[in-house]
Amino acid sequence: QVQLVETGGGLVQPGGSLRLSCVASGSIFSIDVMGWYRQAPGNKRELVATITSGGSTNYADSVKGRFTISRDNAKNTAYLQMNSLRPEDTAVYYCNANGRWYSGRINHPFNSWGQGTQVTVSS
Repeated sequence: QVQLVETGGGLVQPGGSLRLSCVASGSIFSIDVMGWYRQAPGNKRELVATITSGGSTNYADSVKGRFTISRDNAKNTAYLQMNSLRPEDTAVYYCNANGRWYSGRINHPFNSWGQGTQVTVSS
């Protein structure tokens, strides 16, 4: 079907920046929405940002003005530029995508998740 692979996580000091990437691969017919979610220890997974194929974006209030989501439709890739990072941004960040994949002449809906990448903000 469709697989997602995230890269770009790591350890950064408060106030620093990181850029996450998410590449989708497989029998992709179309990708509608790509998004980033995060989950800190003991917390539920929460929305960070989403972007449609047309470029419309949505952000959690906690990251507005600091994070920017973008995508390259030709490369089936989404990015999350994270600036002014805070300790409370520490979490595993997951990529999500939904759309349609094809098998022969038939296409089917998909909703896929990546394996997650750790982001740690600490001095």
